[in-house]
Amino acid sequence: MNERKLHVLLTAQRLFVEKGFNSTSVQDIIEEAHISKGTFYNYFTSKNECLMAILEFAYEESRIRRRELLIGQRKDDKMILAEQILIRMHINRERNLLPIYEAVFYSGDEELRQFVTSYHFEELNWMSARLIDVYGEEARPYTLECAMIILGMIKQLNHFWNAHSAESMDINKLVHFAIRRVDAIIFDMIRHNDTLLGPDMQAVVRSAITPPIDVKVQLIQKLQCFRQALLKEKRSEGLEYADYLLNELQQPKPKQHIIEAVARSFRELFSKEGPHTLHANEIANLLWQYIDSEAIKK
Repeated sequence: MNERKLHVLLTAQRLFVEKGFNSTSVQDIIEEAHISKGTFYNYFTSKNECLMAILEFAYEESRIRRRELLIGQRKDDKMILAEQILIRMHINRERNLLPIYEAVFYSGDEELRQFVTSYHFEELNWMSARLIDVYGEEARPYTLECAMIILGMIKQLNHFWNAHSAESMDINKLVHFAIRRVDAIIFDMIRHNDTLLGPDMQAVVRSAITPPIDVKVQLIQKLQCFRQALLKEKRSEGLEYADYLLNELQQPKPKQHIIEAVARSFRELFSKEGPHTLHANEIANLLWQYIDSEAIKK
């Protein structure tokens, strides 16, 4: 089922880019993907939900790859932060998602706009937290505004460049430029206790953080289902990873560093588009949530 669902997602994504979201009908997707109407609605309740699944797949991959970059690295390394920011930009380019974001923005569809806004807030919260890692706790009151400055600078400079230059923007240089500007600003903000938004406005963005779930229970359930699917196909290598993770997670004191080492290998094994890509990505995302939640408890 996952392979067919991924095929439908990729087909819909291509049509949304080629024809535009508003001009693409569910029937267009059904015909292009060579599926029945029942199959489409088994996966998605609407065209909107299909588009949200496309974006969620990209967001999920960004979360995983960003977290993998931190393996064995210092959290206060600005170079690592820059690489993490670039991951989202690379994925947007690789999957040609920018036209889809534009379509959502101009669609006037409140459901879609709220969906995209929630992930924009997630991005701000993620970057704010990473800036605290880089600049320390004293920077906490100012990092959300600095996250907005970085994202705003990247967006506006990129937009201007694309409108007035025949050459492609070097996004690596762009991201490092934005980080250097915030590097010059944030210490002055700390020194002068200078913040514009204040705690009430910041709370609007902070409130978008999803309440914690029992990640471990959900992770074990997903891995058990995944294991059953692999058993049917007799995939020994995938089974070894699933069995190891299940065994380790059910220990009284799971070894976090070992789970961290296995998480990336597990995800990469199923990274090519295939029958288990969506499921493996979902599990990898939960694995990193679990690792980070356990680190906070310590």
